[in-house]
Amino acid sequence: MKTTEPPVVVEQTFGTSPEKVWSALTSLEEMIQWFFPNIPAFEPKVGFKTNFNVTSDGRTFPHLWKVLEINPGRRMVQEWKYKGYEGLAHVTFELQPVQGKTKLQVTATVLQDFPDDVPEFKRESCIAGWEYFIQQQLNNYFGN
Repeated sequence: MKTTEPPVVVEQTFGTSPEKVWSALTSLEEMIQWFFPNIPAFEPKVGFKTNFNVTSDGRTFPHLWKVLEINPGRRMVQEWKYKGYEGLAHVTFELQPVQGKTKLQVTATVLQDFPDDVPEFKRESCIAGWEYFIQQQLNNYFGN
């Protein structure tokens, strides 16, 4: 992914309250059920940092997350980078109540280019990853 590319935006509407979606995005106990089962800790507090490894095709990607902004129940911005790799992105989670449901928009914005030679850092991989987590895993978590 490159700074010259538009942000990746994935949206999904869930048949539940913003409070429940917010909890799924920020509660460690819930995050490990639909997102990454090996997240060691998470707190929805500005400045909170966590790190954990994800393996793909024999490569390890040490995820480094930092919470940059919190507006409880509405918006969270995280810094995402990977130890040992160039690249930096901000991932924004925004919730909006819509007629008794909740619309979630996830936006991944690249601030520093990621390597071209790593398939997991290609735009198509980012889109597929967010669609998988939000439109499949989180949707299934809510029983939709």
